[in-house]
Amino acid sequence: MLDMSVPAVAKLRRLLDSLPREALPDILTSIIRTSNKEKLQILDAVSLEDRFKATIPLLVRQIEGLKLLQKTRKHKQDDEKRVIAIRPMRRVTHVPGALEEEEEEEEDSDDVVLLERKVRTSSMPEPARRVCLKEVKRLKKMPQSMPEYALTRNYLELMVELPWNKSTTDRLDIRAARVLLDNDHYAMEKLKKRVLEYLAVRQLKNNLKGPILCFVGPPGVGKTSVGRSVAKTLGREFHRIALGGVCDQSDIRGHRRTYVGSMPGRIINGLKTVGVNNPVFLLDEVDKLGKSLQGDPAAALLEVLDPEQNHNFTDHYLNVAFDLSQVLFIATANTTATIPAALLDRMEVIQVPGYTQEEKIEIAHRHLIPKQLDQHGLTPQQLQIPPATTLGIITRYTREAGVRSLDRKLGAICRAVAVKVAEGQHRGAKLERTDALEAEGGRERSEDVEPQPIGDSGAAGLALPPEMPILIDLHALKDILGPPMYEMEVSERLSQPGVAIGLAWTPLGGELMFVEASRMDGEGQLTLTGQLGDVMKESAHLAISWLRSNAKKYHLTNASGSFDLLDNTDIHLHFPAGAVTKDGPSAGVTIVTCLASLFSGRLVRSDVAMTGEITLRGLVLPVGGIKDKVLAAHRAGLKRVILPQRNEKDLEEIPGNVRRDLSFVTASCLDEVLNAAFDGGFSVKARPGLLNSKL
Repeated sequence: MLDMSVPAVAKLRRLLDSLPREALPDILTSIIRTSNKEKLQILDAVSLEDRFKATIPLLVRQIEGLKLLQKTRKHKQDDEKRVIAIRPMRRVTHVPGALEEEEEEEEDSDDVVLLERKVRTSSMPEPARRVCLKEVKRLKKMPQSMPEYALTRNYLELMVELPWNKSTTDRLDIRAARVLLDNDHYAMEKLKKRVLEYLAVRQLKNNLKGPILCFVGPPGVGKTSVGRSVAKTLGREFHRIALGGVCDQSDIRGHRRTYVGSMPGRIINGLKTVGVNNPVFLLDEVDKLGKSLQGDPAAALLEVLDPEQNHNFTDHYLNVAFDLSQVLFIATANTTATIPAALLDRMEVIQVPGYTQEEKIEIAHRHLIPKQLDQHGLTPQQLQIPPATTLGIITRYTREAGVRSLDRKLGAICRAVAVKVAEGQHRGAKLERTDALEAEGGRERSEDVEPQPIGDSGAAGLALPPEMPILIDLHALKDILGPPMYEMEVSERLSQPGVAIGLAWTPLGGELMFVEASRMDGEGQLTLTGQLGDVMKESAHLAISWLRSNAKKYHLTNASGSFDLLDNTDIHLHFPAGAVTKDGPSAGVTIVTCLASLFSGRLVRSDVAMTGEITLRGLVLPVGGIKDKVLAAHRAGLKRVILPQRNEKDLEEIPGNVRRDLSFVTASCLDEVLNAAFDGGFSVKARPGLLNSKL
């Protein structure tokens, strides 16, 4: 009853022939379709005769089932032959009422032929074409009802649509590219320089591999929009891939086609979307990749972002190599701390720091204000915001490295003015109707038009209908945006000893960090508050140890006059903004200055901020994020910044106008830091009263 043409069946027959006869009931019962209860009955039969009697009915039942199956298959084959014989007649005579299923089969067959023709005429590499033709042969033999039919067809359609050799021609006019970049973005000189360098080399060498750039900077500085401008400058297609929160490696490399609902990864899908093999891919928020049981997407990106490997990138869905070497990858991140070292090593990191106040004013008047006017249906003839007002918004209503909050505040001003303009148009139309009624019937005007200011003060002079253009000054700013959110509080907070200003770096840009200290009678304990990390706690212990060892040198005493600063004295160090986690070594010099102010009773200069790591021997070590920290000090109106001497090279990145407004003191040891932080220095010689008392 079995098909002996199948090798496995023939082998089974030979094995059955070689078995001893007494083993046949057990073997055949395990092969044929039987229930567990029937198998147990065979096992329960002890004698060989009983076992044969129980097995024969099961075999007879199996044979009857096989006969019925063969009969059904024979009828089906006859029906298929009859359909094949009738189909040509129906094509010739166009018999009405033909079966819709047959028409669908014919259309599907034509689609498969068309798909095969596309595969043969496509520009895909030979290995990929061989794989596709093999899949086409499988598709022809496969019934449409099989789930794998649709999967195979989708795979072939994707392979045909991929841009294997289709690319765009780069625009290599460097002068035009420079003008375009300057028009789209203000400042960002380092970034523009790198793009122009790529254009220049690309002009000299046609087959240059695309660089892997990574723009690192705080939010709102224009990292994503720069990527779009780079694509526009080169004349390439642009595609953005948001990686924030991605925790599955299949998002990058695709799913294997053995899974239901499998699809290619975002890289291959993006190439299909843009239709060329040399686009600009923006991998947004690469520092916010996740990790889960489904794999590590950052590890999957290692192959994508490696110029030595991505010419042979293999997506799990395609299962054939695709060349990514002509793609220009640009990644963006707020910080490099969360990017794996292996992935960071494959990218060329370009820092995009925050903007100065002058740069923000230029950006607002070149880009933000025209954009907001266009979005709110206003014109420059209706609304004008002078630079002084823009500076007031930047200093009093925003405190950020980028310009997103500034953009929102400008939008709020435009909305307030739009209300006044719309009400003025409505009032003007009403006055015209009233004048017409007076002319016809001699009616009196029902109501007078009184000037109405934009706020309570009326300083903006906005009337109904308003006089054009509407000029926004600082008084109108307060009426629209409310009281200022940020005031200069530095001098107020440094009005007593034991307070110093440090500079901190965050992913959002540089920030001021106040350090406060107080002492009280106790048992010599040091208390630290403000959600501090382990590194910052160690810096505090280093600071108190250095001051205790140098107390006699600087004549520092506790409340009882002892040079042992912790003798019957407790010290409490607090870092305000307790809800924000703080860590890092750069607060060391600030803690030393704060404690020196506390024990000496002297005030730290109110216009000084500082940053730097300390050692137990009093050396000042370099730290990072200097430009962002200096910009934060400049935004706060400070005048002097104390930096480690080995960070002096980083001052070259500071804009010239900021360097002119600030005084920089570079220090290699804590003695220099203390002398710069206090008026008249901090040495005993600078305090004659203390010197005479000591003598």
